[in-house]
Amino acid sequence: MEWEAVIGLEIHAQLATKTKIFSGASTAFGAQANTQACAIDLALPGTLPVFNKQALEMAVMFGTAIDAEIGKTSVFDRKNYFYPDSPKGYQTSQLFYPIVGQGELDINLQDGSTKRIGVTRAHLEEDAGKSLHEKFADMSGIDLNRAGTPLLEIVSDPDMRSAEEAVAYAKKIHSIVTSIGICDGNMAEGSFRVDCNVSVRYKGESEFGNRTETKNINSFRFIEKAIKGEIIRQIEILEDGGSITQETRLYDAEKDETRSMRSKEEANDYRYFPCPDLLPIVIEDEYIEKIRNNLPELPDARKQRFIEQYQLSNNDAATLSSNKDLAAYYENVAQDCNDNKLAANWMLGEFSKVLNQHDLSIEQSPVDAQGFALLLKRIKDDTISASGAKKVFEAMWNNEGNADQIIEAKGLKQVSDTGAIEAIVSEVIAKSDKQVQQYIAAEPEKRGKMLGFFMGQIMKASGGKANPGQVQSVLKPMLDAMCD
Repeated sequence: MEWEAVIGLEIHAQLATKTKIFSGASTAFGAQANTQACAIDLALPGTLPVFNKQALEMAVMFGTAIDAEIGKTSVFDRKNYFYPDSPKGYQTSQLFYPIVGQGELDINLQDGSTKRIGVTRAHLEEDAGKSLHEKFADMSGIDLNRAGTPLLEIVSDPDMRSAEEAVAYAKKIHSIVTSIGICDGNMAEGSFRVDCNVSVRYKGESEFGNRTETKNINSFRFIEKAIKGEIIRQIEILEDGGSITQETRLYDAEKDETRSMRSKEEANDYRYFPCPDLLPIVIEDEYIEKIRNNLPELPDARKQRFIEQYQLSNNDAATLSSNKDLAAYYENVAQDCNDNKLAANWMLGEFSKVLNQHDLSIEQSPVDAQGFALLLKRIKDDTISASGAKKVFEAMWNNEGNADQIIEAKGLKQVSDTGAIEAIVSEVIAKSDKQVQQYIAAEPEKRGKMLGFFMGQIMKASGGKANPGQVQSVLKPMLDAMCD
């Protein structure tokens, strides 16, 4: 019988507030350890939390963005557990009355199909501190700067059946929260973290198997690897006659494997109860509608606009519109060079390849939109060839100057002078008597395929600088005239 994976994700998006969810302490990343945890974050005696209303607004923005139910009354609960990075001994979260209820969104898969994934809920809670293991021999350090940072935990339905679907869903959520500006989405800094719940069962079965939860994965590539590895691990155990232990696991990127962390807790293990220090949040329809009406452009709407405004294919528009910064970069380049398709081809081709090679996001690119547009203009006006443009782009990436400066310094300007090209073509033809005779002897419909040899020799003779379009316009008439 064929196995089937059942996957659900819990995504923790740090909200982009300047202060914490229940205190005025800063949420800025990178401060010296334990300098941004105030008395309220530590729940010292006599302190009381005060709810950050911007966190509420951002949660409602997300809920309206996925057309989910919004909890008119939401309640904070205490989730009780002891862990070194949570000095309170509990986490203020939401269990019974979350701010965002059931919603859904569509994901785009690599085969061009779409699939609808349900969102169970999204609730507000405070982040924990961070345990540091690398800098201490046989000890762990605790940095409480992150404690109290507002989180929106987005819980999916168990609707995904492959690692590909899970990554597509995570990317879609990432695209939404960054597009509406409620999270910076920086996975390296922990602003966007994913817990992967995975189980397997025989295809066609309705009952779920025991699941494991792999915690705090901070890259899309690792999400895919962790899920694929966990599926294989569970299938091997079951096929050997074993059973799956419901537990929490960690993904080790260096070893590309998951390993056991602790047994998986149930809700009753946390002894949830309503937080006695925080009143229920009651919001009105007018508040929700005001937020809904002021939402920024969402990824799906941006994709449709790219199709209509820039005449892009569905796949190209989906990729270029998926990230707010990438979309803005593309629009600036396309408008500046006045060629939507050329901009898309280069953005999705050479530019994307180099970004991936250096593991950089678009905002980290050393080539800005204006500089990139200038390079594309030089392709359009035949100043440089396509191969020459790649050399120029590489030099721009290495901060050797702008496109014009590099073209001049490296002597990459195309030869477009008709007289010069005619001279080079004549010289190559004169030195290629055998190939010329074969061209003359060939059937007219087969001669087109034979031009490649001559083109190669001409480009070699010109040092790669001859304009290919002009070469073709000169070469074929010269050869055809010899056939008469």
